[in-house]
Amino acid sequence: MIQLVGLIGFLLLILGSLSVRRLRVGFLIKTVLGWAAIGAAIWVAVINKDAILDQVRAIGAQIGVTEPAQVAHGQTVRIRLSPDGHFWARATINGVERRMLIDSGATVSAISEDTARAADIAFENGAPVRVSTANGAIDARRANINRVDVGPLTTQDLTVFVASSFGDLDVLGMNFLTRLKSWRVEGNVLILEPQADGDLT
Repeated sequence: MIQLVGLIGFLLLILGSLSVRRLRVGFLIKTVLGWAAIGAAIWVAVINKDAILDQVRAIGAQIGVTEPAQVAHGQTVRIRLSPDGHFWARATINGVERRMLIDSGATVSAISEDTARAADIAFENGAPVRVSTANGAIDARRANINRVDVGPLTTQDLTVFVASSFGDLDVLGMNFLTRLKSWRVEGNVLILEPQADGDLT
């Protein structure tokens, strides 16, 4: 809303400066519409920058210009640091693909209600829990995911918290990471290694 008000104010400023020059109305309208289109394009790009960057990286990886954000070497998964300073995994939850934040500060993994419904996870009657987040304590429901896959890494019966307050954010927390043999950061790459037998359960 703040950006929209700023955009309107900017357009009014341009209109006012042009009207002082006593230019034709048609030219003024075309100029304002042109600047409005440019402003709208910038606004859309800003609010969708993460999705746009993901697409750019994916295209770059396909044509060999950049490395893909997530790579599997055998059973080991390597995830490159995102420009936003976080590690994001491409995961599937009960077969439903999601982009999940890997957060060692979260004791238990968490997913949005939309993701829970898409993955057919029953959470409405789950045990109520109070979850502490960076934005304060929120109410959530405890549920279980049948299967989570991150590349070749697979685990089953993973406990998660589900809440509408999570918005569209899905998180893999410590209850996922502790099932690994090891996880570490080298440079700007997060390395996930399974147990010797490949079992994460």
